[in-house]
Amino acid sequence: MSAARTPPEPRAAVGTPIGLLAELTHRCPLQCPYCSNPLALERAGAELATEVWLDVLEQGAKLGVLQLHLSGGEPTLRRDLEEIVARAAKVGLYSNLITAGVLLTRDRLERLASLGLDHVQVSIQDASAANADRIAHYGGGHARKLEVAGWVRALGLPLTINAPVHRQNIDNLPAIIDLAVSVGAQRLEVAHVQYYGWALQNRQALMPTRRQVLDSAKLVNEARERLKGIVVIDFVVPDYYARRPKPCMGGWGRGSINITPSGKALPCHAAETIPGLVFANVRDERLADIWLHSEAFQRFRGTQWMPEPCRSCELRAVDWGGCRCQALAFAGDAALTDPACAKSSLHEAFTQVAEHAAAQPAPKFAYRNPRAGAHH
Repeated sequence: MSAARTPPEPRAAVGTPIGLLAELTHRCPLQCPYCSNPLALERAGAELATEVWLDVLEQGAKLGVLQLHLSGGEPTLRRDLEEIVARAAKVGLYSNLITAGVLLTRDRLERLASLGLDHVQVSIQDASAANADRIAHYGGGHARKLEVAGWVRALGLPLTINAPVHRQNIDNLPAIIDLAVSVGAQRLEVAHVQYYGWALQNRQALMPTRRQVLDSAKLVNEARERLKGIVVIDFVVPDYYARRPKPCMGGWGRGSINITPSGKALPCHAAETIPGLVFANVRDERLADIWLHSEAFQRFRGTQWMPEPCRSCELRAVDWGGCRCQALAFAGDAALTDPACAKSSLHEAFTQVAEHAAAQPAPKFAYRNPRAGAHH
């Protein structure tokens, strides 16, 4: 009898980046303690000029990008947002504005819609106004968000409600789902906080219990059935209670490219936490060259980089090794097995960290604050 053969290595083929996440600025009036922006926020003076962004959009369309996600920080702080939306429409990109909403006026939203904006995502912090404003550290924000959601629907634009959940709002999940329905959202993203950057700094304040996570999954599944044809609900689980890792961004360097406010091209929004990676800048290099050949995109693309047990795992071309930033944050090495995977030697310790954090009293938030990092 011949020995069992290891399955052949999936090729590290380079496809087309379907999505381009344009972080137009790190400036934001909200101070959410789970913000996905890096701890070291980029200043306004370092932001790309309008003409550079417009050229990047044209390059992206030629490369094969289909979806443009306009994000931040708060993208409406860019005075040239109208020009960016208009250029996206001209080159055939589906544009999605990801906004806190609190700085939008109806007139500006109407202008953006007239210029070709395709979709709006409005983030909420809770269904309770008081708790939502406390989490965002922005008084009156929740009421303004609901007003903006109403404008989006009145203008006939598709609306997604983004609802990051954690220990300080997860018990209100049924009300959050009801809120999304009441404002006419076609889609609701219930996303458990992912623990990098600001959320890692606030892990104990944000980490839910395993029971809360399981209950939230049950609630979402029931709501999906009940609301079928009314709202689509996407659900993102927290890695700390998982047994299999999620494919980061669909796999490192496989389908998405992220541009920071200063022009660095990243395979994922947290990639700058990995020491030693060199990121090309769209000021200096063409987007296609960055995508196809740059060191950062090649580093964890495909499967050749993987250690055991990932290298021989039958799921290695499904999860693509999980999250490199999480491996770095917990294990100290971005090339190690994602500790969210049950096959990792660190998996048990990883889960215990979550359980311990969730069992402790929630400390005050370390708010995202570019000036002071104030605690409240």
